Amino acid sequence: MRLVSFSSSSSRDGSVRLGVDTAAGVVEVPEGSGAPVTVRDLLAAGPAGLDRVRAVVADADGAVPLESLRLAPAVPDPAKIICVGLNYQKHAAEGGMPVPEQPIYFAKFGNSLAGSGADVVIPAATRRADYEVELVAVVGRRTRGVSVEAALDSVFGYATGNDLSARELQMRSSQWTYGKAIDGFAPLGPFLVTADEVPDPQALDLRCWVNGELRQDSNTRDMVFSVAELVSDLSQIMTLEPGDVIYTGTPEGVILGMADPVWLQPGDEVACEVQGLGRLVTRLVADPT
Repeated sequence: MRLVSFSSSSSRDGSVRLGVDTAAGVVEVPEGSGAPVTVRDLLAAGPAGLDRVRAVVADADGAVPLESLRLAPAVPDPAKIICVGLNYQKHAAEGGMPVPEQPIYFAKFGNSLAGSGADVVIPAATRRADYEVELVAVVGRRTRGVSVEAALDSVFGYATGNDLSARELQMRSSQWTYGKAIDGFAPLGPFLVTADEVPDPQALDLRCWVNGELRQDSNTRDMVFSVAELVSDLSQIMTLEPGDVIYTGTPEGVILGMADPVWLQPGDEVACEVQGLGRLVTRLVADPT
């Protein structure tokens, strides 16, 4: 199932609501239907919640085009946004860095989330904004100390992500947060696709375009650490909660690895795709301050 979070005029408070992408368009899960109406409620309800959403959508009459909606991040309010650095063999090589022996983690926060189609400000503090298409895994149940073999059972679904980065700010110390956790620098969407539609997360094509020019073109098989290994590793030291998101790293083709880099500028449009998970579009704009 391809789930959509969007700002709904039909809800009483204009809050973010849950819909399902179908062949006819996006069907909103209505209040009072007995089904969860947000991603958070859906994750809390477990498999029974998914069954209720399926039943409601099957009986629904109306649908609207995806393009007509103001999309929210695919997971609007995760408790954790965990990112993985240098997790593709060729990406490490293009940056002149060794392939890590253990996963490299950093965090982003709720302020960094953006929905597909949103404008994202390039802050005046950077002149080296860069893109990173990524497969994002979304945790579906409370998980602690899970094995690699069982780790994918804890994944609710997957989404397309863009780990936007300000390179000179990222590299000013050994800690990357200052160049990563920027407002809007974690676009996520357009869909949250349930795990049953992604039988092998290590066999997905990833692509990224800037103004229509293909920049990244790879496959998740090039990951250094698989999704299962990342989930298992993280769960050894923290409790993963439903809705936590894990940006699993980017392949080669980023601006940082180019001999003559031309950094992202206001007016650029970045489009990211992960096979079967939809096209995530971000428009970059100038800092008004």
